[in-house]
Amino acid sequence: MNVIELINSNQHTAFSFEVLPPLKGTGIERLYATIDTLREFDPKYINITTHRSEYVYQELGNGLYQRKRLRRRPGTVAVAAAIQNKYGLTTVPHLLCSGFTREDTEYVLLDLQFLGITDLLVLRGDKAKHEARFVPEEGGYSHAIELEEQINRFNQGIFVDGSPMTVTRTPFSYGVACYPEKHDEAPNLESDLMWLKRKVDAGAQYAVTQLFYDNRRYFDFVARARKAGITVPIIPGIKPLKRTAQLSIIPKTFKVDIPQELAEEVERCAGNDEKVRQVGIEWCVAQCRELMEHGVPSLHFYSVAAEDSIREVAKQIF
Repeated sequence: MNVIELINSNQHTAFSFEVLPPLKGTGIERLYATIDTLREFDPKYINITTHRSEYVYQELGNGLYQRKRLRRRPGTVAVAAAIQNKYGLTTVPHLLCSGFTREDTEYVLLDLQFLGITDLLVLRGDKAKHEARFVPEEGGYSHAIELEEQINRFNQGIFVDGSPMTVTRTPFSYGVACYPEKHDEAPNLESDLMWLKRKVDAGAQYAVTQLFYDNRRYFDFVARARKAGITVPIIPGIKPLKRTAQLSIIPKTFKVDIPQELAEEVERCAGNDEKVRQVGIEWCVAQCRELMEHGVPSLHFYSVAAEDSIREVAKQIF
């Protein structure tokens, strides 16, 4: 079953989480350990992030540097296949505009289809670290909706150059991202919601949110989305706080607010990250329980550096 079928067939709030491919040159054992830690809670699917290449500067000596492109976390397709093969779980690789051409995307779709992986999360992706604003790859896309259009044509048996496929297979289904507190590049909430509506109208079967810590933001967002005619499941993205430093890192990185009550609780534990971790778990448990009481279809956890906390949360709510 694909993601939307797994969610709809579940009688209670479903559980899922996201993982990163291993760093280049390291093994997959750490990733397997994360899955093993969380597998007992019956994850319906696992997302695998995709990462673009970045420019790095390699020192050559005599004060000279060489500019090179490096992809620190390759292997999204292989990781998705490895997880599906080892655990028999539905895997959802991320498909990005950022750093990829139309042809790159086509080859990824072909590889995934050969492997029988037909669920995707379609994203524009972040700008490159060396860029002041998002710049599409030459021959690539500026918006996730353009990526959706290529996937739709692929599902119809048409390659990116317009030529027909000889054989078509199981079509891809996909979800997209959404932002209860607004994408940081959107001029206003209305514009941001308009883009979500367009992505859903183009074929997205569900949307998963950016992480948030104030459930009122999620509930208000869902209400506005429904009023705008967006009827697909909107899955809350969750990540428990673990360290005092995250009070400044998370708002800067993800452009979300930390509720004052949570910030004060964390600050009272300053210097003791184990106490901060417990505060983060307690807040996350309360947050998830309220979301579940409101009948959210699924809870999607961002597991990077937080799998131990997520396990403690999951033990209390599932």
